[in-house]
Amino acid sequence: MTGGTEPDRRAELLASLERLRARIGAACESVGRDPDELSLIAVTKGFPVSDIALLGELGQQDVGESRDQEARRKIAALPEVNALDLNLRWHFVGRLQQNKCRSVASYAATVHSVERSQLVAGLAAGARHAGRRLAVFIQVSLDADTRRGGALVDDVIMLADQVALAPELDLLGVMAIAPMDADPDTAFAGLQDVSWQVRARHPDATSISAGMSGDLEAAIRQGATHLRVGSALLGRRRP
Repeated sequence: MTGGTEPDRRAELLASLERLRARIGAACESVGRDPDELSLIAVTKGFPVSDIALLGELGQQDVGESRDQEARRKIAALPEVNALDLNLRWHFVGRLQQNKCRSVASYAATVHSVERSQLVAGLAAGARHAGRRLAVFIQVSLDADTRRGGALVDDVIMLADQVALAPELDLLGVMAIAPMDADPDTAFAGLQDVSWQVRARHPDATSISAGMSGDLEAAIRQGATHLRVGSALLGRRRP
């Protein structure tokens, strides 16, 4: 048992994880997909490091954070909270500032939010400095409003080419957040179209990061391979 944590929180997370896996399984079954094709990322922004330790004990290894400072603080605190080697894989899923590239590249296994050339260069330099490789998704703006994050569809191929040329980076595919007022099936179908355009030039870039707590079924129907889930797993953020 993780020191300092409440048994009821462990039970709560286990129940949420089981419900979420059942939900993913049902969505996959409805379209003839194998749930093993999907990676579930627990988005732990705003939740305590003790929750991450409990999720790790329950077998949830992929963890997503969207703020560099919060991620680094949690990574540093984990050994104090849990002495076990949880073998977590850290995903950076938030909007990335250029001055945070070196830091993020030092711990993240995957960055889901590459949206401009400067980030490609910054992450490549950061990975090179850390002596490691970094997997990345190109974030796509599905409504052409780049203020909310993501590259314009017309710029995605250019960014994919730049990532593919960086020896320190591995291009996984594309990522998007469904616009708030859009039908998620329509939005993610558009993302799948962009994915096929990228694959035409980079055949190994087959992954699609899409789907959150409220729209993961639509994402699965439209070919998502990575789901980024927060509230459906961890509940509402605590004050």
